[in-house]
This record gives sequence, C-alpha cells and structure tokens, in this order.
Amino acid sequence: MSPQNWLTLFLVLLILVGIALGRYPWLRMNRATIALVGATLLVLIGAIGLEEAYAAIDMNTIVLLFAMMIINVNLSLAGFFRLVNRRVAQWAHSPRGLLALIVAAAGILSARFLNDTIVLMLTPLVLEMTAARQRNPIPYLIGLATAANIGSVATITGNPQNMLIGMSSGIPYVTFVAYLGPVALVGLIVAWGVVVLVYRGEFTAVPLPPPNLPPDRPYRPLLRKSMVATGLMLVAFVAGVPVPLAALAAASLLLITRRLKPARVFREIDWTLLVFFAALFVVTGAIVTSGLSDRLFAVLQPVAERGIVPLTAVSVILSNTISNVPAVMLFRPFVAEFSDPQTTWLVLAMATTLAGNLTLLGSVANLIVAETAATMGVRLTFGEYLKAGVPITLLSLAWGVLWLTLVM
Repeated sequence: MSPQNWLTLFLVLLILVGIALGRYPWLRMNRATIALVGATLLVLIGAIGLEEAYAAIDMNTIVLLFAMMIINVNLSLAGFFRLVNRRVAQWAHSPRGLLALIVAAAGILSARFLNDTIVLMLTPLVLEMTAARQRNPIPYLIGLATAANIGSVATITGNPQNMLIGMSSGIPYVTFVAYLGPVALVGLIVAWGVVVLVYRGEFTAVPLPPPNLPPDRPYRPLLRKSMVATGLMLVAFVAGVPVPLAALAAASLLLITRRLKPARVFREIDWTLLVFFAALFVVTGAIVTSGLSDRLFAVLQPVAERGIVPLTAVSVILSNTISNVPAVMLFRPFVAEFSDPQTTWLVLAMATTLAGNLTLLGSVANLIVAETAATMGVRLTFGEYLKAGVPITLLSLAWGVLWLTLVM
C-alpha cells in the first residue's frame, strides 16, 4: 500500500476504535465528534475528495432519521409516553405481568418509532413505576433495553441501522416486516422468559400493590394530531410511498401549528445522532475510495457468502467490535455482489440489531438506559447486564437464523 493508504488505514482504525469505545481517554469527545473530526481529517489528507464526501452522505437516511425525531418529539410533548406508562401500571397485577407489559410496550413502540428515543422516554417512567410498586428496578430495566432492541428489528424505522438498510436495499416496508416481524415477536417472548428465569426471586407470584403515580395531563390536541400523523405515515408506508417522503410528510404536518413553538421541537432533536451519521457516511466513503474496503472484504466476503449462519457470525463480530451502524456501512458497498442481496440485507438487519443485546455497550439504547438510570440513583452494571443479555442474544439470534433459513 502507498504511504497515504497506510495513513488512511491508521486514521480509520483510530476512528472506529473511538466509536466502539464511545470516547478517547482524557478528551471530551463522544461518538459524533470522533466521527466528525475523523471525517474531516480523511478529507484533509486526500483519502476522499470534498465533493466525494458530500456525495457519500445518504440523504434518504438522514431525512428519515430527522423526520422520525420530529414525530417522536411531538408524541413526547403531547404526553403519549406517560399515557403508555399509566396504562402499563394500571394493567399490571403481578411482577411477571408488569415485566411482560414493559417488554411489549418497548418492543411495539420501538418497531413503530426509533428505539433510542423509546428507551430515552421510558427509562425514567419504568424507574418511577418500579419505585411506586417497591420492586427491584434492574430486571425491568434489562427487559426494557433488550425489548427495545428486539422490537426494533421488525421495521425499517425501528433503529438507525435498519433505516440505512431500508434506504440502501429498496426492500418495501411491508416486505421487511413480513420477514423480520416474526423474529421480533418470538425474540420479545425470549427476552421476557430469560429475565424471569435469571431473576426468579423478583418474579414470585405475589400481587402488586395499587400504583401511586402522579396524575397525567396529556396535551390532547397535540396528542390527537400526532396520532393522526403517525397513522397516515403508516398507511403511506403500506401503500408503497418512499419511506423518507412518508415520514417527512407526517413530520411536516406536525410542524403546521398555532400553539407549539418550532424552537421547542428543534431543541429536542438529537442533532448528535444526525452529525454522527453524516460523518460516518464520509468515513465509510473514504474506506471505499481508498480501496481499504476491497482488502477487508476479500477476507470477509468468502466467509459471509457461505450462508445465513456465517453471515450472521460475521455481522455479530463486527457489530460488537466497531458497533452496528459502522458494520452495516462497511457491508453496504458490497451487498450487491452477493448471490442474494435481499437475504443478505435482511440477515444484516437481524444480526446487527440482535447483537446489540450481548453487552451493555452493544447498543446506544442499552447505554441510554444505564446512563439515565444512573442519574436517578440506580446502577445497572456491565456484569449484571451480562446475566440476561448473553442468553437473550444467543437465543434470539438462533431463532432469527432458523426463521430466515426456513423462509428465504
């Protein structure tokens, strides 16, 4: 390789290690700033031209992420998530029932919306609910995190890597759900069962005391409008309207308002995630233009092409080495060369998402749950999470591989 290629390789490895760890020692940098600074350096050294860098950014994915964030912010401001929390509290009459309702709520909401947003909204509510019922919050937090990841596998809009796969593959929304919905459904049951078995003492057959939660005051006009916009978006998905356009139309409908100031909505947008994605597109673009990706997949592709099981194994290893979104981005330029691209995309969506449940560091959703809980005085440790995270991941991946082998 040329000296420039060696320098590019060094910078790419430095960027990917930083993204995997989430920070660099002694520096106040997160994944977004690491990706942005790294992308800029790659342009400066000539690994990718400025115009090529602009072209590498997939605007369909960025627009879809942005639109889903606007919808989620409106639902939050309307009190939708607190309303869900109240229904869960009212319907749960036993610890197992409470866990089942939390898992179901997290899974269903993550399938329809963005999993990271769902755990951000629900973690404080789950802590509030378990404190009111005098329960150990840890198993319920693990149930929340793993269910959000598992539920998100079902749809293109469930998580960032699925959005990227949906935009890159052109797989219709309904087709995506038909193949991966059953993976999510059985996976949620697996997550509930594993948590109950690992924390047997918490889930004895005892009745729960009545909930004592603060009253809800949903903003009903905005709630109705948000639900209508969401419903129209789902109808558009099913009708075959391009997913980014359908989501952006729903978000635009919510921005037509006399009551809610736009600044309040835009303050809640996760700009960090948008910056991270845009910069990561440039980084992977540099990997492709420099020829490094050809060298990588000269090794990985023969293994990944041997079938669903080897492809799943490669995806899981990459996801837990460099994180799931970069793993998908590395695969992206080469999927068309596989004998069955659609199967490859679906396996990638399944494996990179479910792999996130392996450790506490495996997905952003897991970290959000742990960090939010820590601010409220509850410590979910790496070792404690592994007790349920490892068996949930292995069992759900085994089911996903079996299902896709049978139907593809």
